[in-house]
Amino acid sequence: MQPKINVKRTSSQCLWPLLGDEEFLLPFEHFPWFRKATVEQLTDVEWPSPNHVYWPQLDVDLSVESIRNPAAFPLTAEKTT
Repeated sequence: MQPKINVKRTSSQCLWPLLGDEEFLLPFEHFPWFRKATVEQLTDVEWPSPNHVYWPQLDVDLSVESIRNPAAFPLTAEKTT
């Protein structure tokens, strides 16, 4: 059985997801996809596999490893016109 995931807290600068018994801090500086999201969008989160977390309302997929170690996964996407 897959452990549960939920977002314990949110603020204007970060969110705190709880994956099983492991709590993380996701600052929007490193995870910009969440910056303009609503609380409803942030808290609608799924953990479909051991190394995959998904926010369906935002269409954001993250590996658990990128949440654990964001510095190892620098943001490389660029805004296109």
